[in-house]
Amino acid sequence: MNSVNLIGRLCADPELRYIPNSGTAVTNFTLAVYKGLSKEKKEEMEAKNQPTADFIRVTVWGKMAENCANYLAKGLLTAVQG
Repeated sequence: MNSVNLIGRLCADPELRYIPNSGTAVTNFTLAVYKGLSKEKKEEMEAKNQPTADFIRVTVWGKMAENCANYLAKGLLTAVQG
């Protein structure tokens, strides 16, 4: 079984919406996860205008989606497990 644990900062405020027929809550947000580069490698990538973080799109459903929309905001350090 595969598992992923991500820790990063939110790029924007979460977007909450509801599915029309069922009323199920859905929240989407993007998490910027730092790559953990050495100082030299980071400077090299910045000089080449390459990103030093991975941007992961996250979708959350149900009650947890409502909690994410209420309590998360742009820039907050957030952990995601899935």
